[in-house]
Amino acid sequence: MDNSIYVSLPSIKNEMWLNNFIKRLFDILVSLTVLILLSPFYIFIAIAIKRDSPGPVFYRGLRVGRHGTQFKMLKFRTMFETEESYSGPKVTAQDDPRITPLGHWLRDTKLNEFPQFWNVLKGEMSLVGPRPEDPSLVKNWPTNVAKEVLFVRPGITSPASVLYRNEENILNAKNVLQKYLKELSPDKLRLDQLYVRYRSFWLDLDVILWTALLLIPKIKAYAPPEQLLYVGPISRFIQRYWIWGVIDFVVAFVSIGLSEIFLHVFEPLNLGWLGVAKMAFRFSLIFTFINITLGVNRIKWPKATAWNAVRLFVGWFISTAMALLIHFYMGDATLQKVTLILVASFIFLSGCVIVRYRSQLIFSILSRVIYSRTGSQKARERVLIVGTGRTAEHIAWLVNHPTYSRRFQVVGFVDDDFLSRDLNIYGTKMIGSYKDIPQLIQKYDVGIILLADNRITLDNYKLLQDISFTTLVKLIVVPDVFGALQNLFVTPPFYSQSEGIAEENNSPCSYCLGKYSRLEIECQIEELGSNKED
Repeated sequence: MDNSIYVSLPSIKNEMWLNNFIKRLFDILVSLTVLILLSPFYIFIAIAIKRDSPGPVFYRGLRVGRHGTQFKMLKFRTMFETEESYSGPKVTAQDDPRITPLGHWLRDTKLNEFPQFWNVLKGEMSLVGPRPEDPSLVKNWPTNVAKEVLFVRPGITSPASVLYRNEENILNAKNVLQKYLKELSPDKLRLDQLYVRYRSFWLDLDVILWTALLLIPKIKAYAPPEQLLYVGPISRFIQRYWIWGVIDFVVAFVSIGLSEIFLHVFEPLNLGWLGVAKMAFRFSLIFTFINITLGVNRIKWPKATAWNAVRLFVGWFISTAMALLIHFYMGDATLQKVTLILVASFIFLSGCVIVRYRSQLIFSILSRVIYSRTGSQKARERVLIVGTGRTAEHIAWLVNHPTYSRRFQVVGFVDDDFLSRDLNIYGTKMIGSYKDIPQLIQKYDVGIILLADNRITLDNYKLLQDISFTTLVKLIVVPDVFGALQNLFVTPPFYSQSEGIAEENNSPCSYCLGKYSRLEIECQIEELGSNKED
């Protein structure tokens, strides 16, 4: 294999240095622990392999690793030590005659992969990452895909490994390599690209959890949805509950500390830093559980509206009342303590609003006021916005403006962003992905689709065109105004998901950028509204 293109891959500086440091430290600790604790089990498997068939205990397969560096990946040998085992296809099927009787069991239980913890300890692999492929298979990858997938260390497990854990059952011994290259490999590469883009330490923990759960016989048949692999239970807990719990504790600690300093002028309380921390922990814990009950933690606050603050206010009110009741029950409800709780509570509420809304606060209040002035919901044309970025925010504000809000109603947003699924953004819920659009059109009686995603793929754009043609729904492409104003717009190539290659066609949004101005977009909306009234 000519691996010169992989050796010359640019060593792009990774801005996720903290995540990479934690990931590498975790890899070392886990792999070292597994190798030490399971060493007797390794010896038992080695003896079983020797008795099962003649040949070495380990198989050392040449694989392509990070930045195209080749290495020898360790596995327990599962094939007969014959010439056919080495000269045959690089992909195996369930009925492959090269596999030994013991090898079938080792493959089914995934125990043949355990020696790779040594590769992890050496730094050639990671616990979680795209599965390393044979050089003869990697050379068929598109260059742009290879650069992205090979940017990180390969792993023992990955989201693609979880979804295709029964890969050998899908393949058969006849034409196994052709079937793998045409059907399985493109989708596995797509999943690997998603992992590289969404990667985080919490995502790694989710993948490890899924890998462990799906090894259990009763759960093995379960096929987790793709989005749960990238935003799984651990990631959701950390992002939606743990992080906000820590932030609320800090805000509560500062609020109680400031209140004690203020009230100290009238009568000293002398809580001390430890006392302040205890009160802050109790209050933030109550506040977190109330927010979970009210669904406050399911709001994406950087894209929230003023109306979402009502739930935050209700949670604050209930938490304050419970905090007072607890102090009354404990017999600690002195006038000074009650005053401290009330003053600190109001400061805490202000801090929570500032932290959650930040720069979006003014926009959220204005957008809610505008939305509250609209007329009947049924008389307006239903609009579906595709995208969740700045352009989508801009077009949502435009449609909700009093000039158009009496004629149009935004029913929701559509995007393939796993992190925003089922969350409220810009006052409206993210109701689905691209593949859900046909069902959403029927469910909400959509008449207009506003395409506000300048990074849309060619396949998704063709999907929207087909939908517009077959359903007579009006499709309007919204230009990336912000990218043009900041002189940062770069025309992205289309990436064909079906072929896995880049096509040098201009994005429809980049084309529209030179063809339409904001005034012309407004004119299109105005014309649609006029036609509806006629």
